[in-house]
Amino acid sequence: MRVAFISDIHGNAVALEEVLTDIAKKNIDKIYVLGDLCYRCPEPKRALDLIRALNTDVIKGNADEWVIRAVRLGEVPDKALEMMNLERDWVKSQLEQPDLDYLEQLPTEINFCMEGINIHLFHATPDSLFEFILPGVDDETLHSKLMSANEDAQIYIYGHIHRSYIRYLRGKIVINTGSVGLPFDGLALASYAIVEIVEGNISTSIERVSYDVEKVAEQYKALNYPNAEMMIKILRNGSL
Repeated sequence: MRVAFISDIHGNAVALEEVLTDIAKKNIDKIYVLGDLCYRCPEPKRALDLIRALNTDVIKGNADEWVIRAVRLGEVPDKALEMMNLERDWVKSQLEQPDLDYLEQLPTEINFCMEGINIHLFHATPDSLFEFILPGVDDETLHSKLMSANEDAQIYIYGHIHRSYIRYLRGKIVINTGSVGLPFDGLALASYAIVEIVEGNISTSIERVSYDVEKVAEQYKALNYPNAEMMIKILRNGSL
């Protein structure tokens, strides 16, 4: 069985379309979506519609929570709070009530078995939508924050940090999908993960997909997106 895991689309429907096209070429049996669907790129409604059309399992990310109830003090740097809520208000204005209801009811984690291998999916950590566990953390932190909540799992997959990686620890696998819409690792290519399991053999990979970055940059400008200048810079550089 071959499964794709995508996360952190952030309303970048152009990138999402290219990723879904790439997935369609790779004999994928199912797609799971690990959150942050709408907020911070110029096509929140179309991105959400593309995700919903997959008729697949989706979990909630911190940005989905923000769209529902706004960004709160302490969740982002104080100097960024006002602008990020202006962005949130713009994104919310592009959505309809059924879209907001959909985001609100999303689960925060998924556990499933694939070819006899238990897999645990979450957005940031099993206990938080907001905590950052970066690629270079020590083994003990990686285990306590991402793995200890479910010792029965053999593969742990998450998003949130916009930096893809694969690590092996205590005979298990931890994967970060990276971001479809706003990668932060310096490579301005959409990112997603594939896991294939056949007769107990496990293959994992991070896929990087090109898309029309300048088309999205023009969308920011044409739609008068709040904070467009900074977001275009992030988009072009693939980093904060």
